[in-house]
Amino acid sequence: MAESKGPEKLYKEPAVRVPTLSRLSTIAKSLGLEMEESELMAYRGAISDILADTYQRLYELPDPKLPVKYPRTPGYRPSPEDNPYNAWYWRCDIKGASSGKLHGKTVAVKDNTCVAGVPMMNGSLTLEGFVPDVDATVVTRILDAGGHIVGKSCVENLCCSGGSFTAATGPVVNPHNKTRMSGGSSSGSAALVAGGQVDMATGGDQGGSIRIPAACCGIVGLKPTYGLVPYTGIMPIEFTLDHTGPMARTVYDTALMLEVMAGYDGGLDPRQPRDLKVPEYTSLLTGKIDNLKIGILKEGFGLKNSEADVDKMVREAAEQLGTAGGAVVEEVSVPMHSDGTQIFGPILQIGGDRMMFEGAGFGTSAEMYYDTTLQEAFSRGLKCHSNDLSKSCKLVRLIAKYLHEDYNSVFYGKAQNLGRELCKAYDAALEKYDVLILPTIPKKAPVFPQENPPMEEYLERAFESIPNTSPTNITGHPALSINAGFSDGLPVGMMIVGRKFDEVTVLNVAFAYEKIRDTKI
Repeated sequence: MAESKGPEKLYKEPAVRVPTLSRLSTIAKSLGLEMEESELMAYRGAISDILADTYQRLYELPDPKLPVKYPRTPGYRPSPEDNPYNAWYWRCDIKGASSGKLHGKTVAVKDNTCVAGVPMMNGSLTLEGFVPDVDATVVTRILDAGGHIVGKSCVENLCCSGGSFTAATGPVVNPHNKTRMSGGSSSGSAALVAGGQVDMATGGDQGGSIRIPAACCGIVGLKPTYGLVPYTGIMPIEFTLDHTGPMARTVYDTALMLEVMAGYDGGLDPRQPRDLKVPEYTSLLTGKIDNLKIGILKEGFGLKNSEADVDKMVREAAEQLGTAGGAVVEEVSVPMHSDGTQIFGPILQIGGDRMMFEGAGFGTSAEMYYDTTLQEAFSRGLKCHSNDLSKSCKLVRLIAKYLHEDYNSVFYGKAQNLGRELCKAYDAALEKYDVLILPTIPKKAPVFPQENPPMEEYLERAFESIPNTSPTNITGHPALSINAGFSDGLPVGMMIVGRKFDEVTVLNVAFAYEKIRDTKI
């Protein structure tokens, strides 16, 4: 019996459905367009043709994916007994190459970063259940260097907090004192490194989110120069603020991890310059600083919420680089630093809302790698779980929507223009001084807010730590936090800021201080 032939083309659902006249009418009115039904019908026909041709074909073309090179299993959510700081979001076991710079090192990956086959939540119910199908570039580089990825670290709700209490998975406690926060948004990464559960971790930094938790937990955290480390495969917040970098217990391990993570990503991340060169940072850690000039940044001290012991300890630590290290140490003033947070706010709020919330996590108008699987998951999750966003995320949404609709987001443009002036102000100081030094955060690790806190307390705990860190997110200068010692049993962070792409000097000053500090102990 002859086999019957089926139809040449089977029916399939269109990639994009043709909008109804009612939907088009609503859209037209929202755009201030007055149209008769006949005109709307004509536009509907044109749209139908475009959707059937361009968008259907685009949908059918295979979506390029980042490579996944190393085998792994999905892992598991650890029990409370195995998660003493509530710092693990997920445990996994991904072994990298059999040799390399990170061979033998255990690594936690911040949970805003894609690891294929391992769940990713980014601290928010909007992404609960999402499993990436790609490895971020930094993940591949860590594995290529022999690193052993043992889990994903908890983060703040969509990374929008400098505290450690907004994640949907609960608060992350400080290993030095469980009544204190570990800092955010890389809260889990800092706690795991400080608590000895991993050797090193990745962090993300849009306003201080590597350096704040590093200061709170007494470890080393480096926000590299903007673009030095590719952001490919990591959920963005705001294109001009996004940074990712290393966190470790020592300066050497921080430098080692940076060697592995840094470098040009073949054009997948337009934040990066094409002529990027990566030194071997570890081989340049001499600890010799007697040829350097160090500026103590006046405006970083004596803030409204500064603690006197923090200011005193950081100033004394900076001066030791002169007395014990031989550097010239002087006070320097950059008055515009005091306005850094006010310049930063509109960029984060208006820009972050447009890119992350309105732009399905990635926005538009940048020639970069778009993780469309993540975009789809976040778009769906946002529709279901907007009410479950943290108060800090809701604040961003509300103020950005208001300013966009009533003031056309003009404040975003002005903030970006002023950001360039702030960059020039730092550059002018860094022409005279090799690095600038100031407290990473104005105080020791803050206490957790009370249960069901009023709005004022909630937002204060979320954003009180950013005055000194957020300005360098705008300008892109490298900034490292190192522990300057302890006061009342809590770490005190000292921040070292350097010239763009001069991580060598920043790391070497930190290395010199680390030796001075540890010799005293």
